Amino acid sequence: MIMKNMSLYQVAAACGGELVLPCGGNGLGSGVFDDATGVSITPDTEVTSALLDSRKVEEGALFFATLGERVDGHRFIGSAYEKGAYCVVTQKTPVQVEAEHGIAADTWGAYILVEDTLTALKEIAAYYRSTLSIPFVGITGSVGKTSTKEFIAGVLSEKYRVLKTEGNYNNEIGVPLTILRIREEHQAAVVEMGISEFGEMSRLAKIVRPNVCVITNIGQCHLENLKTRDGILKAKSEIFDYMAEEGMVCLNGDDDKLRTVTQVNGKPVHFFGLGEDPAKDVYATDVVSKGLFGSEAVLHMTAGDGGCDKATAEKLPYIQLPIQVTLPGAHMVANAAAAASVGRLLGLSQEQIVEGIRKVEPVSGRSHLISLAKYTLIDDCYNANPVSMRAAIDLLNMADNQKIAILGDMFELGEDSDNMHRQTGAYAGAAGIDRIICIGENARYMYEGACEAGGKECVYFATKSDFLEAYKLEQEELLPADSTVLIKASHGMAFAEIVKVLEQ
Repeated sequence: MIMKNMSLYQVAAACGGELVLPCGGNGLGSGVFDDATGVSITPDTEVTSALLDSRKVEEGALFFATLGERVDGHRFIGSAYEKGAYCVVTQKTPVQVEAEHGIAADTWGAYILVEDTLTALKEIAAYYRSTLSIPFVGITGSVGKTSTKEFIAGVLSEKYRVLKTEGNYNNEIGVPLTILRIREEHQAAVVEMGISEFGEMSRLAKIVRPNVCVITNIGQCHLENLKTRDGILKAKSEIFDYMAEEGMVCLNGDDDKLRTVTQVNGKPVHFFGLGEDPAKDVYATDVVSKGLFGSEAVLHMTAGDGGCDKATAEKLPYIQLPIQVTLPGAHMVANAAAAASVGRLLGLSQEQIVEGIRKVEPVSGRSHLISLAKYTLIDDCYNANPVSMRAAIDLLNMADNQKIAILGDMFELGEDSDNMHRQTGAYAGAAGIDRIICIGENARYMYEGACEAGGKECVYFATKSDFLEAYKLEQEELLPADSTVLIKASHGMAFAEIVKVLEQ
């Protein structure tokens, strides 16, 4: 949503577009009465939401007609007006749209004509961000961005009204739409930022301008474009390019690459992680696994709030806080430590930090535990890379019944993709998983690695459809009842369909 104090004139000025009001109206005119909404549209008219999906348009919306690879959003302009959109941002004129999609040019309401709609979206979001004074937390990393976002948002919610990234809105479309959802009641924003190429993070950071930057780790993902872990570090570090002048940085002190970043803009970074380490401002020890039901640990935080210099901070005593983490796996305790690091810098009390961590729950597709009459599912099918695959396999191994892993292709791994799939399969095979089911073209190498590592029982399907057909015919043989089943692959494999079938 957009705050109500952003007028059509401001929107047009932010993106350098031409505001056109039909019936003689324009950026300087008196406006036009909109028959669909019953509102007199003028340059001072304020929009209340920003959307790319015409199906979600409601009265007061600013609709962005984008030109995608498969769908031309301009074809839905008529529908957007009918549902109450006050204005449309378009890169095609009414005459062009009439010729291409049959929407009569004389039926258009107010519109802003731009060279490129997606560029305009980013420019409008960047302008809007510049009008906001609330703290922004920007989160990136190879693995664990979403879970860390949930922990940070959960902790900050103990003190602030927080707007956080929803779903997979972490790219150059999702980030500006997230910014434009901020309303007057929000007191902090937690924004997830995902990239796959050099320069992309700089473009995102220019929009977000984070007050606190968090990097979870530097793993093996998007190697097709970034080539090496050093390349990934360089690309992720672009988040600092547009960090607020008074900005602070929180990094995972357990990551060998991130440990090399000791200062940003002349200021020391704040490290978090697992295990006692005087270099870390926040760390967790005494981690006790409760299996699939989470962990208990002791959180250690320096007494200062991050405002003092490093030399002073190192002399401060550590405070010990018992915490409960409901999400399973030691890596979730590390994510909780990241949240504590951010909470400490943004003024939360110890009690607020502990309570915020305790309340965090898993989101769909991210180590989401689903208890069914027949199975216990670990729904971790949103995304995958070698590091997150190993973490998911370790998580599955915490189950105390029969363990089955359904693993699929990992995308964007570059030239070494085959070997990385083979190594991942070998890890699963050596872990003692009762049955490993590999699905997909690249997963063939995962299957071979699992077999070579002595996996107990390994099965391969070329496609998801092949697996689902086999499950339909041999349900009990393939997935015996009273099993814990991990479902994990890159998002493009659409393994959420497998989750839905197993839930039936």
